[in-house]
Amino acid sequence: MAAKSSKPNRSRFMLSCFIFIFFLCVLASINEVRFNGILKFRRCVLSNESLPAHSSTSNEDDNLRILISVLTLPDQYLRRHFLRLVYGTQTVTEGAKVDVKFVFCNLTKEDQKTLVALEIMRYNDIIILNCTENMNKGKTSTFFRSLPEIFNETEGPYPPYHYVMKADDDTYVRLNSLVRSLRPLPREDLYYGFVIPCGSMDPFKHYMSGMGFVVSWDIVEWIHGSDIPRKHVEGPEDKVFGDWMRWARRGNNRYNAKWSMYNYPDPPSVCSHELWNDTIAVHLLKNQEKWVRTLTYFNHTDSLKPSKMYHIP
Repeated sequence: MAAKSSKPNRSRFMLSCFIFIFFLCVLASINEVRFNGILKFRRCVLSNESLPAHSSTSNEDDNLRILISVLTLPDQYLRRHFLRLVYGTQTVTEGAKVDVKFVFCNLTKEDQKTLVALEIMRYNDIIILNCTENMNKGKTSTFFRSLPEIFNETEGPYPPYHYVMKADDDTYVRLNSLVRSLRPLPREDLYYGFVIPCGSMDPFKHYMSGMGFVVSWDIVEWIHGSDIPRKHVEGPEDKVFGDWMRWARRGNNRYNAKWSMYNYPDPPSVCSHELWNDTIAVHLLKNQEKWVRTLTYFNHTDSLKPSKMYHIP
């Protein structure tokens, strides 16, 4: 009798085990569904949280970013202050960002350490290169090679600037005209400016004048890593730069901005042109009279607002 009763007990035990295992499977399935739901919800929340930053970055990426680097000398305090007025009073069109920086080599005088420091504290628009001041012995090379290390922030858009313009401190650049000219152009392998010789309109003829030439950021990075600019530094800086482009076969997207860029009309020369509305840059503004005439022609101060505090006829 005992042997017979053990069979039903075994069957009930096996049935109980099966039901228990089935219950565990159901419970596991429910937990998996809940877990997946939580994961999906978390992804959704994180995605939504990251949208504003992503959106901001996208909007920032849409902006055309230009760095204008004015190569000058440490002692040119008055010239820098004047150029800050000239560029600071130009309103750049929406969708573009133009930064103007002043570039020179190491300070060599005690008074420079104080006066330049004051400028930096007030304006934060000076780049001091680790070089001895010179015009045609590598200053331009040092400048371009230094840029990727100076602007190597991990945060913010890449590249930090789409274009870098090297300009002289006797050049007047009309910022919005420059922006309009650059906006439709390629943002890679670009070499832009006033082609030399002055009588040529072929941008592949020789090189772009040092009055103010523009390159895209990928060329800046190439200069930083290439041996060509390191080994060939002496000579007229604009011609040397053109040699780099030719030897390395860079700057294949070339744009001749002549005659929107030109030398001041007095004295007349093959490189000069009368002032006219279709102007991006005017070069060789060597004295105050030429600057005043140029600024007056382009109605630079027309946006001055009336006030009881002054009367300017």
